[in-house]
Amino acid sequence: MITDPLFLSVVLIAIMFFFLLSSIWIGSALMLTGVAGMFLFEHNLPPTISIFQKTGDLLAGSLYDSLNSWSLAALPMFILMGEILYHSSISTKLLNGLMPWLSKVPGRLLHVNVAACSLFAAVSGSSAATTVTVGKITLGELKSRGYSKKLAIGSLAGSGTLGFLIPPSLIMIIYGVLSDVSIGKLFIAGIIPGLLLATSYSIYIMIVSYFDKSTVPAEEEHFTNMDRLMSLKDLAPIFSLIILVMGSIYGGFATPTEAAALGVMGAIALAVFFKSFSWNIFKDSLLNAVKTTVMISFIIAGAGFLSQVVGFLGIARAISEFIGGLGLSPYMLILVIGLMYIVLGMILDGISIVVMTLPIVLPIIVMAGFDPLWFGIFLVFMVEVSQITPPVGFSLFVIQSISGENIGYILKATFPFFIIMILIVMLITFFPEIVSYLPKKMMGM
Repeated sequence: MITDPLFLSVVLIAIMFFFLLSSIWIGSALMLTGVAGMFLFEHNLPPTISIFQKTGDLLAGSLYDSLNSWSLAALPMFILMGEILYHSSISTKLLNGLMPWLSKVPGRLLHVNVAACSLFAAVSGSSAATTVTVGKITLGELKSRGYSKKLAIGSLAGSGTLGFLIPPSLIMIIYGVLSDVSIGKLFIAGIIPGLLLATSYSIYIMIVSYFDKSTVPAEEEHFTNMDRLMSLKDLAPIFSLIILVMGSIYGGFATPTEAAALGVMGAIALAVFFKSFSWNIFKDSLLNAVKTTVMISFIIAGAGFLSQVVGFLGIARAISEFIGGLGLSPYMLILVIGLMYIVLGMILDGISIVVMTLPIVLPIIVMAGFDPLWFGIFLVFMVEVSQITPPVGFSLFVIQSISGENIGYILKATFPFFIIMILIVMLITFFPEIVSYLPKKMMGM
């Protein structure tokens, strides 16, 4: 009889890989992995309830808890907003407007994903919403204009995770509540690291484009200053929509969910204004938004059930306690905890990782002399990394659904941005002032 939770985690990962490689739906694979864990390790469970009843109760409860969230209601609204922008002429106007300003920058329009994700992350606070909305607008346009598909997908995967780091961030809110750290300070602390990460992505795109000319169209367009001024009329609609959504949130007039609904109304108004709105466009946008939302919700539900099973079997707690008992030096401790979060990211969604490990990990971190505010940003980075870590890299499957590419191709495209993210994590670890500077200046920490 095997009762070691560390061994159970290895077995569960192997089972999950089997189901994922069998090409069944991702949500189904996660749920089946959870069911297999319950039945294979039945001896670890209390004998008072039938295993069938316990599995059924756990599945029903986790499905309801995972999807019964008002914050989650913003997701379909933001997706619908992106669909309307994508199906109308507004997405084309965005790229046409940016082209004169980016024509002299190596990589040209490939920087659109980074810029758009950074802006939209400040609106939605959701990695999935950011990835889907921006991807719907940019991927098709970049491909049709002759830009590198691999670099476009990779930059979208990396930049899409900024939804967790650039405020408002659901992960930061959860961490602040659980750790008793000021959520306002967490929001401010995430600004510089978020901009640093976005800038690093753009620098990588410039370097690759400079040495590999095939990543951008061969013909180079030339623009005058008058062209740049005239392009503002194409950029104004998108920026006005961003101001509407962001202003309603930061002005205190609307919650993110309400702001998402405002965004949909704004997108419809712009499409009508530019005479690119019709019943067919609206119908297609609604149908695609429903399909994408259901796909994401099914993955969330499957990940929620698997998270419940992992917690029920004591796997996350066992890994955390094991690390705490190793007696490591502070930086070795951070290294091991970072590796732990990468491993957990293979089997758990980001929110579950935070909720299940923080009560044990945070006291260890504080005892080692690390600032809880700094660790909050470090943890957000690790959750971002988990979004592009196979097999349950949430952003990877979202991109697969909107790009139609196989997961192996997406992994190869994403890997350089994964490495960049790890390098930035190392940077804020060795130079924690990057995180603490703004909170000290703005809030007198």
